[in-house]
Amino acid sequence: MARITASGSSLPHVVIIGGGFAGISAARALRTAPVRVTLVDRRVYNTFQPLLYQVATGGLNPGDVTHFLRSLRVRQPNLDIVHEHLMEIDTAARTVRLLDDSTITYDHLVLANGVTTSYHGTPGAKEHSFAVYSRSQALAIRDTLFTRLERATQQGDRRKGLNVVVIGGGPTGVEMAGALAELRDQGLEPAYPELEGDAFRITLVQRGTELLKPFLPKLRRYAAAQLRRRDVELRLGTGVEEVRDDSVVLADGTVIPSDLTVWATGVAPHEEVRDWNLPLDAHDRIRVEEDLQVVDLPGVWAAGDVAVAPQDLPQLAQPAIQGGAHIARQIRRLLAGEGTERFEYYDKGQLAIIGRRAAVGEVPGIANLPVLHRIGILQRVPLLRATIALTGVVGWFTWLFVHITSLLGPRNKLVVMVGLLARYGVRLHRTPVPIVGDVPAIRPSRAQRRAKPAPDA
Repeated sequence: MARITASGSSLPHVVIIGGGFAGISAARALRTAPVRVTLVDRRVYNTFQPLLYQVATGGLNPGDVTHFLRSLRVRQPNLDIVHEHLMEIDTAARTVRLLDDSTITYDHLVLANGVTTSYHGTPGAKEHSFAVYSRSQALAIRDTLFTRLERATQQGDRRKGLNVVVIGGGPTGVEMAGALAELRDQGLEPAYPELEGDAFRITLVQRGTELLKPFLPKLRRYAAAQLRRRDVELRLGTGVEEVRDDSVVLADGTVIPSDLTVWATGVAPHEEVRDWNLPLDAHDRIRVEEDLQVVDLPGVWAAGDVAVAPQDLPQLAQPAIQGGAHIARQIRRLLAGEGTERFEYYDKGQLAIIGRRAAVGEVPGIANLPVLHRIGILQRVPLLRATIALTGVVGWFTWLFVHITSLLGPRNKLVVMVGLLARYGVRLHRTPVPIVGDVPAIRPSRAQRRAKPAPDA
């Protein structure tokens, strides 16, 4: 086996597994540290997952929400990028083995490889539904959507149209259903006059009785009302019993016809995490101490969705970003001969978009801002500590600002801003045209090409 060591053996070597929110945050926070950083990822790009549903519904191109990992080296000379897949961790020897059988030695190991879709053992879910957790999955939804829409226009009964079922009432499911409704109402309805009546039906299924459970009650009600206003049918309070090729069976026995089923609920660690001989919880997430160091394994850290801390952090982008930066600070402290500190998560709130000029959001009160949190007089004023609820246009522009500033690279920021404004903000033209992908071309078969037309009678 080849053995890879950090260039510049006098420098401590930090190996980061995963180029997602936590991994990139940790790598960038070590830019000026006296270390050598190696970032290992099985893809050559970082994906901004909160906007994948926009790719899936033809609002953005896949390149708009992905960023070339090696471009990070332009401003970070102590960073190396390795395009590989982690297979094994030897904590005693302080090495990791990759899929190509090469090994990398480390002084500090940061596990930030994220999670994948969980189907909760639902029969047929993996085989007959589309997840929206990676770029390839988003493209599969987009291409299948437009392929089946074209097929629907050629059916004998054109009133049948197209049925799309979204399973999951969290932010991803709500945003997906809202984007599909926006696509239908602003781009497809005038483009497909062949389809009569309910040409494009969208149904959202949620096991719980309310959408967006982590949000304030009034924001949940607002989201539900806005989706209904956009003719999205809500099936709340019932789970999914089975997903079939052409339908979804609910727990109450109801069968919903479905030409395209989108699975937008639940995540779980990748199966290979079980093979790494690390302390895991009942859901295979890596157990870490309050400083985000893996339990009983000094020098091994974990952040993001793959880790479970005593603070029970939510599986969102912000805990991953802050966790990665925290790990980098702790590595700096250890190199300086200091002890580690407990991870303190600052909740910046949460946002979800529903459609044109409609979004929901929660942001912390002014007194809870990090720079003001310790000022006692502010904490005594309940109004300054209360969470601020955002809806409508204000929520929409807040959502837009947060997502644009969170993207990597100036090109992505600019292109996404223009794309989202064109779709939701101002009407650049009467009927916005969606981005269409690989709808199969119509070609005659070899036998049809060889066939000669019948002579005239």
